[in-house]
Amino acid sequence: MLCRQPDKDVFAGRWDLTITTPQKTYPSWMEFTGTSENPEIRIVGRVASVHPATDVKQEGARLSFRSSESFGKEIPVAWELTISGNRITGIQKREDGVTGQIVGAPAPALKHKVPVIWSDPEPLFNGKDLSGWIPDAPSKHHWKAGGGALVNEQAGANIRTKRRFNDFRLHIEYNCPKDGNSGVYLRGRYEVQVEYEPPDENDKFHKMGSIYGFLAPAVDVTPRPGQWETYEITLVGRTVTVMRDGELIIDQQQIPGITGGALDSHQGEPGPIYLQGDHTGGMKYRNITISVPKR
Repeated sequence: MLCRQPDKDVFAGRWDLTITTPQKTYPSWMEFTGTSENPEIRIVGRVASVHPATDVKQEGARLSFRSSESFGKEIPVAWELTISGNRITGIQKREDGVTGQIVGAPAPALKHKVPVIWSDPEPLFNGKDLSGWIPDAPSKHHWKAGGGALVNEQAGANIRTKRRFNDFRLHIEYNCPKDGNSGVYLRGRYEVQVEYEPPDENDKFHKMGSIYGFLAPAVDVTPRPGQWETYEITLVGRTVTVMRDGELIIDQQQIPGITGGALDSHQGEPGPIYLQGDHTGGMKYRNITISVPKR
């Protein structure tokens, strides 16, 4: 089942997009609501949080709008899309001169049944070395194993598991320093925020425990920078539950789409556990275990 609603406007619903430039390929996501007379767009770009598009115009099977993307700095971007059946194609024109080719398909609904039985927790990190993990930028790789923890010594590469997962229960302990910023990506696509930046830096949709840009934590937990804390995260389809230090902060909420920095936009496929290391150094993770549905 797909998230599109074909009985409404031809663009109605949520779309998984892939953008290919001469330099690289990266994922994106779009949600179309409203009507062709009054269309509204939410967009997720390469790294930015979900945000509304501007200058939205639709004429039948053609759609155009503008957004701002973060590529080292904020860069205005113009989007031109065409739809044919269940396929979107188009062009993204950035004001820095880069042009990207766009392809897209309806985002899957991911209405998975809740597992009755889960497997016993299995370690993803052995506490001694990086077996089972891969950095995304080896030349900027500063992750080390030390003292039973996975430590990012300075900003550089992100790191992910070699294994890929569908539905799971994840236990992960983190130690975030003051002014630190990281994140735990579920299936490599949905970021659970980890941050202790200044209090006025992030709103509730971008603070510790949020699904970045989409879901805000319902409970405030006392900040503890430089100390060990715990996430217990259950992901079934696109339904997520997050416990932080024993407090239920997100309760069976639907994640609309990928968050900025996702590895890809193929939401119907399994994906890795992916830790952000490109923002700040000093992050530590330990006791990373996963349970999967038991057949």
